Amino acid sequence: MRDKLLKAVHLAMADEWHGAHELAQQYQDPLACWLHAVLHKMEGDKWNSEYWYAKTTDHRYEQYADAAEELRAIASRLAG
Repeated sequence: MRDKLLKAVHLAMADEWHGAHELAQQYQDPLACWLHAVLHKMEGDKWNSEYWYAKTTDHRYEQYADAAEELRAIASRLAG
């Protein structure tokens, strides 16, 4: 799972939103939900993004202003 989510992060960083979303939506753990939330933030769908943030254990929509920074934080968590 972590490998697929890391691949989704890299796809998102390369502006491959649909590919990243396809991978992220396959999982329901808090880390996958965080990634899913960021993807919808990038898409501009605040309502859907906030829905997925609510499924994480410790993240909020307003926590990161920059989606790229947030994706790097997710990648770091996945690598660790």
